[in-house]
Amino acid sequence: MAGCLLALVPGCASDAPDPLVVLGPWTGKEGEAFEAALQRLDDGTGRTYTYEGTRSLRETLVSQLEADTPPDVAVLNSIGELTEYARRDKLKPLTEPTRERAFSPWSPELLVDGSSRTYWVPLKVDLKSLVWSKKGTPSDDPAWCVGLASQATSGWPGTDWIEDILLHQAGPGRYEQWATSRLSWRDPDVVRAWTTWAELLDGRSDASVEQSLTTSYEGTSGPAGPRGLLNSPGFACTHEHQSAFIRYVYAGDDIRVEPSARFLRGRAENRDAFEVAGDMAAVFSDDPDAQELVERLSSPAGRARWRAEADPAVRPLFPDTKGLPPTEPANTVEQEIDGLLNSTARTLCFDASDVMPPELRDAFHRAVLEFFRDPAKKHLDSLLRQLETIRVQVDEDADDARSFRPPEHICAGPGG
Repeated sequence: MAGCLLALVPGCASDAPDPLVVLGPWTGKEGEAFEAALQRLDDGTGRTYTYEGTRSLRETLVSQLEADTPPDVAVLNSIGELTEYARRDKLKPLTEPTRERAFSPWSPELLVDGSSRTYWVPLKVDLKSLVWSKKGTPSDDPAWCVGLASQATSGWPGTDWIEDILLHQAGPGRYEQWATSRLSWRDPDVVRAWTTWAELLDGRSDASVEQSLTTSYEGTSGPAGPRGLLNSPGFACTHEHQSAFIRYVYAGDDIRVEPSARFLRGRAENRDAFEVAGDMAAVFSDDPDAQELVERLSSPAGRARWRAEADPAVRPLFPDTKGLPPTEPANTVEQEIDGLLNSTARTLCFDASDVMPPELRDAFHRAVLEFFRDPAKKHLDSLLRQLETIRVQVDEDADDARSFRPPEHICAGPGG
């Protein structure tokens, strides 16, 4: 201690840099696995890392930015939010070789002052466009499980339905235009997606509607945690439309997963199109070690370390498997999902609501809840007029002083 007080002894801890802070969406077992991988990340500099996991990611990050205390790295699942931060000059463009891992459609380039720049890279991804059921259950006349509650983001499971239907009915091109605010919400293709969803869920009682509005997308809770909607008491349903991440609530169950295309009244040429989501890392700090951290997290070695730390039920999926050693699937469900993402899919389109500006996305969530309670045509017309008004207003309010162009291409073939 005395030596350090004299400030003459090399290696005194007083000169050690502060830990790099990573803010992310993963909690529970997912958060524990990521934090374990982060703590085992040796970059040779002696830097340490602190992980802050929260379900209130946007609120936490906005608060930190307003206080001028942003994290060094934040992991977000919304291209719309990331675009907003890039427009406001809160993000730092990524350096090589991280840019080489910015696979489409998860990391579209942005045009800023005439230059193409990459601001985020996917760390893990999820495959949407999936339907879950118990093995042996007939699929000819499915009874759909629906849980729309998700705290501040309630409604997003319904937006996933509408997005998936539009993708398979209208095709990736129209989907891209709609997701990137270049297509009216009153366009016939958009209207048809909403009405198709209502038709697929037709015949629900008032009690069933209220149950879906108040039940979590994870289903009801049991002694071991969320049961999943297929196993929740009071849900007389046979099929669930949900992303690949829901596999963690069905681990060990006799569950079947299959592509959603054949259930959605779409066109045959769109059957190999899949909606996807992702968790993308962006740098908010001027510290060059933050860039190095993102490079290591997105590297094959970083991904292998993270995958090794995770339980099979929450093992992350990655946007490109090149450079990773082969992994034996934990079960047939994981094997099926991996095959669909890396072999079957011909077109991958990023989650449309997560591409939209946050104001429009949030309004979409609310509109889904209102429409689920009252799917009458007159009510739908009113909701879509409101969404169209917000789309136009947000577009007019965008600050283009920096010649900033948001992403337009959020569909791509596997591997970019």
